[in-house]
Amino acid sequence: MRVLLILILSCITAVASYKIENIALPPGVDPQVGGMAFMPDGRLAVCFHHGEVYTYETGSKKWQLFAEGLHEPLGLLAVSNTELLVMQRPELTRLIDSNNDGKADFYKTAFDGFGMSGNYHEFAFGPVKDGQGNIYIALNVASNGASIRKEIRGEFNGIGLPREEFYKGNWKKIKAKAGRMYARVPYRGWVLKIDKTGKVEPFACGVRSPNGLGFDAEGRLFVTDNQGDWLGTSKLYHVEKGRFYGHPASLIWKPNWKRDPLKIPVEELDAMRTKAAGLFPQGILANSPTQPLLDTSGGKFGPFSNQMFVGDMNFPRIMRFLPDVVEGEVQGTILPFITGKKLKRGCNRLAFAPDGSLWVGHTHLSWAGSEGLQRIVWSGETPFDVKNVTLKKEGFQIDFTKELSAESLKLFKKIQLKSYFYRYHQAYGSKRYDETVHTVDTILSNGGKRLLLKTKDFKKGYVYQFGLGKLTAKDGTTLRNELLCYFLKKVMQ
Repeated sequence: MRVLLILILSCITAVASYKIENIALPPGVDPQVGGMAFMPDGRLAVCFHHGEVYTYETGSKKWQLFAEGLHEPLGLLAVSNTELLVMQRPELTRLIDSNNDGKADFYKTAFDGFGMSGNYHEFAFGPVKDGQGNIYIALNVASNGASIRKEIRGEFNGIGLPREEFYKGNWKKIKAKAGRMYARVPYRGWVLKIDKTGKVEPFACGVRSPNGLGFDAEGRLFVTDNQGDWLGTSKLYHVEKGRFYGHPASLIWKPNWKRDPLKIPVEELDAMRTKAAGLFPQGILANSPTQPLLDTSGGKFGPFSNQMFVGDMNFPRIMRFLPDVVEGEVQGTILPFITGKKLKRGCNRLAFAPDGSLWVGHTHLSWAGSEGLQRIVWSGETPFDVKNVTLKKEGFQIDFTKELSAESLKLFKKIQLKSYFYRYHQAYGSKRYDETVHTVDTILSNGGKRLLLKTKDFKKGYVYQFGLGKLTAKDGTTLRNELLCYFLKKVMQ
């Protein structure tokens, strides 16, 4: 616990380059944010836990009710100044302001072709849109912490456990035969694609609790997933068509599937699955990652344009993901961006404003987290931070935003690098296995802004965790975040 505390405190550095403001919310709302999106005219649309959608004029600081009566909305997409797409629990809904008075007068179902068993854990996330206009959503699996309703929507799949068994209350049997998390109605545990004509395609499966979807600068779709059964720690997936990402419950909704997923050997499931692009070590980096969001500010938010930011529910933290394509597969580094200080926990939803500021919506859903709305503004001062991390044959190349100081050269021998892996199994979570401390040699280049950490013995499927220490830049500023976690799927050949 003491080591964990030290790691967390070491990341709570001065945030002089960024100012955090609290935004007053409209009176009477449950201040838990489920979705945010900026409209073309600069208004911010926000959906709240009890089903309201408000718009906010950032200049006048005035809120206006846009829609209400929604069921647990957990995502927003601005179509125009008069139309929003909202992902609520039962459906993807179009909210249309037809007379341009600032309030929706049409609520139109855009898509509801997925199942609902009535289980409390059947959340729905998204929507996000790709460059061709296709929409993507993701569906949570159900939990054996509660049963299903006798009235359901969609087909029931009884592979391994008939529907009647769910009503008998024998939870030990349900857990043994259905699993801790299950997908008895379509398409739980899937990412779905909806094209511009409304045609729906089950796109990829194997996710558990995908509380966040987003595209990177290359147009690649990324989805976060939370630690649990079949997930040793939380993950960030690069999601591609037809792939399986590890949680077997959703396999029963593949066409012509007949096998009980829980009776498939773990080794076979492991061979089927696509591994994550990045891992969030539990208790170290994040416990429940949320929305990945591309920095589209064009440099108005500092030196991280075209990188992705990711929130977390448990820690008061926003992180960055640095992709690294090796042998055709996306892998990479996740590191803290801001931790603590004025930033609250429950960073559930993120949105970049036209002025380049980052808006953060908080929630807790009676669990970990917080509530409210915050705005993060860059001061214009370049922070001393890691700019990028890439795998080389000799080791890891780290690029910084500033030139390292002469004093930092003395600290290179104190840089820590360790590796470990998480076990893929049915149990909830995983401890860290085969923890190994590596010796590193350092080479400085690129005018003092690039550091090569030379090491050996690369192992696929391992997290490489760096502790960079108290490095300083030539101008005297201290390194904002010394913790880096690189997930190695592929090795340089």
